[in-house]
Amino acid sequence: MTTTTPDRIREVTLSSVVLPLPTAISDAKVLTGRQKPMTEVVLLFAEIRSEQGHEGVGFSYSKRAGGPAQYAHAKEVAELLIGEDPSAIPRLYDRLLWAGASVGRSGLATQALAALDVALWDMKAKRASLPLAGLLGAHRDSVRTYNTSGGFLSAPLEEVRENAARSLEAGIGGIKIKVGHPDAAVDRDRVTAVRETIGQDAPLMVDANQQWDRPTALRMGRWLEQFDLVWIEEPLDAYDVEGHRDLARALDTPIATGEMLASVAEHVRLIDARACDIIQPDAPRVGGITPFLRLAALADHAGLQLAPHFAMEIHLHLAAAYPREPWVEHFDWLDPLFEERLETRDGRMLVPDRPGLGITLSERCRALTAETVTFGGR
Repeated sequence: MTTTTPDRIREVTLSSVVLPLPTAISDAKVLTGRQKPMTEVVLLFAEIRSEQGHEGVGFSYSKRAGGPAQYAHAKEVAELLIGEDPSAIPRLYDRLLWAGASVGRSGLATQALAALDVALWDMKAKRASLPLAGLLGAHRDSVRTYNTSGGFLSAPLEEVRENAARSLEAGIGGIKIKVGHPDAAVDRDRVTAVRETIGQDAPLMVDANQQWDRPTALRMGRWLEQFDLVWIEEPLDAYDVEGHRDLARALDTPIATGEMLASVAEHVRLIDARACDIIQPDAPRVGGITPFLRLAALADHAGLQLAPHFAMEIHLHLAAAYPREPWVEHFDWLDPLFEERLETRDGRMLVPDRPGLGITLSERCRALTAETVTFGGR
């Protein structure tokens, strides 16, 4: 009888990477004075290697604040993976989670674990010689995609219109623009102009980034009905479950939210209250692929549509494995960090046939590394 020796994790490398953005970015949170313009994205990368020579790479990220803290927390727990079976991902996730449970089991504590969890899933798919979507059980080989990066409030209206037209020409299927400006007339002008630019049939979404109160959200939501939007995103504070529920019942336009929530438990409140039509979890923010899959099962059971936030390099695979037809958000901000590019065609993003996530860290990524540490390796 032949026995198989289980593989073991030999080495874990963590890196903090600071990616500057070409121009400062502002959404409604900046214009209401709650946040500063975004000038960089700080990423936590995890690279895991096994004794049998298998490798996996994963990442988490932060915007405006939290990057150094994610890196610090990951350093405290990453060594626990050394010598463990890399295929036992849920067990390893729970071990890491409880190792840092004194600072909580959501938010920054789990975001720090996300890079490690994603790297383990990347390795598992590579061992199977499958794209991650294939390992999870893909329902499709491409996903509807929409562009956000060209529609920020910091961009002049004419630039937003040009960006929208260019995105559609590049094979991206829909356009999302930012709203929530303190002057509602600015929002009205921008939405009207972009709809005129892309035509009545092109999918259009708007995102208020939590900056409306309940009366404003209802008033603006009713005005927006005329534009046949795919959704209105984050019209209210992310934790205002009751407000989102009431708005979803009052409007014909679907309500989307969830990107700012940092745990499965926080999303469960949304799901149980039927507070949105489209749920928008972010795998790095909820703690990685392991909790994302738990959340996706609950969302599907509730009949919700799915549109994961940001990090298309991860979310394309997760969206492809969701039973209901989803959307994935197209952001090119992270392109400098990877050798490969995701392809869009006829309004859809194509799942790459490369094993795992299908990404390789670029020399530019290495050059932008601010700190790095390796555990194991002996």
